[in-house]
Amino acid sequence: MRVPLSWLAEYVDLPGDATPDSVMAELVKVGFEEEAAHGFDVTGPVVVGQVLEFTPEPQSNGKTINWCSVRVAPEGQKAADGGEDVRGIVCGASNFVVGDKVVVCLPGSVLPGNFAIAARSTYGHISDGMMASAKELSLNDDHGGIIRLGEMGLDPKVGSDAIELLNLADTAAEINVTPDRGYCFSIRGVAREYSHATGAEFRDPVGNAQPEIASGFEVSINDPEGIRGKVGSDRFVLRTVRGVDATKPTPPWMITRLKLAGMRSVSLVVDITNYVMLELGQPTHAYDLDKLTGGITVRRASAGETLKTLDGQVRKLDVEDLLITDGSGPIGLAGVMGGESTEVDSTTRNVLIESANFDPISIARSARRHKLTSEASKRFERGVDPMMADNAAARVVQLLEVHAKGEGNILGAEYKQLAQIDPIFLPTGYAESVVGIEFGADEEARILAEIGCVVATVDGGFEVIRPSWRPDITHKTDLVEEIA
Repeated sequence: MRVPLSWLAEYVDLPGDATPDSVMAELVKVGFEEEAAHGFDVTGPVVVGQVLEFTPEPQSNGKTINWCSVRVAPEGQKAADGGEDVRGIVCGASNFVVGDKVVVCLPGSVLPGNFAIAARSTYGHISDGMMASAKELSLNDDHGGIIRLGEMGLDPKVGSDAIELLNLADTAAEINVTPDRGYCFSIRGVAREYSHATGAEFRDPVGNAQPEIASGFEVSINDPEGIRGKVGSDRFVLRTVRGVDATKPTPPWMITRLKLAGMRSVSLVVDITNYVMLELGQPTHAYDLDKLTGGITVRRASAGETLKTLDGQVRKLDVEDLLITDGSGPIGLAGVMGGESTEVDSTTRNVLIESANFDPISIARSARRHKLTSEASKRFERGVDPMMADNAAARVVQLLEVHAKGEGNILGAEYKQLAQIDPIFLPTGYAESVVGIEFGADEEARILAEIGCVVATVDGGFEVIRPSWRPDITHKTDLVEEIA
C-alpha cells in the first residue's frame, strides 16, 4: 500500500518534518514492513507560463517544431531563475494555442530520471527552458502533448510555482500489508495504525460524507447456497447521481494522490471511485444508469454465460463466479471488474454507484480463475469492512456533486444481512500468561478499546467484540497479540 503523506496527514497528525522513511519507521512498530519511498523527483524552478505566440517550423526530417514565445513571470519582473520574463522555447508538441497557460521547466530544474533542464541550442534556436508534458512530470503516461492548465480547470497566475500548484512535492510511503490486515489497504486504516504507533490524534474520514436514505431501485441477492454455505454478498448499497458532467477534469490534487498511490488517472468519475476506495478501503463501482436494463440482481453464473469486462476481454464464466446482472444479463464480475456494456464514458449524465461487501473466498477464486487481479479484488479477498458500504457510497456522491456538478438523487437501494459479531472471552491474566509481561486489566481494556473493540467487564475477565474492520480477530490469542 502506497500512502501519500499529504493524504495521511488529513486523518492523523504528522510531524512537520515527516518523511516517507520516518512514517515507515513508526508503522514498523505496529507490524508492517517498509517497502520504499516514492515521489515525483521534480525540483524547480518549474513555473506557470503563458504562450504569447509561436511559429511552426517544418524540418528536413519531416517533423514540425514550434518556436514559442512564452511569458514565465509577470511583465517587467524577473523569473524564478533570475532571468527574463519572456523566453524563447522550442516545443515539439502542437496541442496548444496562443493564450494557453502551461508548465514551464526553467533552466536549473531537474525532472524524473535526473533529467536536468538547461538553455540549449536546438533546431537553430536557443531554447531557454521546456514546456512539459504530464509524462515528463511523472503525472501519467500521456506524452501526446504538453500540459494545458486550462484543461485541468486551473487558471493560475503566470510565474507562480507549478510544483506547488500540481502537488509535485508530495511523497508517499509504501508498506507491505499482510493478508490478515486488509483494512490497511486504505488511508483510513494506515492512519489508525499510525495513531496506535505514535499516540497522534486519529480523525476518522467516514465523517466526510453522511449516508442518506435512498429507495426505489430494485436489487436482489439471489445466491441461496453460495460457496461453502456462505452467501456471496451480505451488504449491497446503490446510490444515484443525476446530471453529472463526465467531461470535467479530475482535480490536480486528486491526480497526484492517485499517482503516488500507484494508480493512473482515467476519467473524473472513475478517478473518484478509485479515490474513495483508497481513502476508505471500500471498492465502489459506477454504472451509466441510462445503459442499465431494469434492476440489479446478484447471482452465480449459469453454464455457458460470458461477460465482456472493462479491459475489453470476453470471459467465459464459471458457475461459481458471482455476477452483477440486470435485465440484459451479466454486467459485472462481482468484486473484480465491471462490464463494458454499462461503462461510464464522456456521454454519461446519470450514474448509479454500487458499494457492496462480497465473500472473500468467492472473490479470490474468481480473480484467480480469470487471471484478473484488480485493486478491488485485492481488498475484497482480504475482507472489507461491511459497515463502510453506505459511507463510501455517500462519499462518492459527495465528490461527484462537487467536481462533476451532479445532484444526489433519492433513487437507490440497500440490502443488509450481516451476521452478528460474537464476543470473545478474554480471561483475567491470560495475556500475562502468554506473553510473560504484566499488563494490568485497565491497560488491556484501554488498548483493546483503542483499536476499536467494545470491551465489557464480566466475571473472570472481559467480553470483547471486535471492530467490524478486523475480521482477523477471532480468538482470545488474537486479542493478546494486539495487547502485546
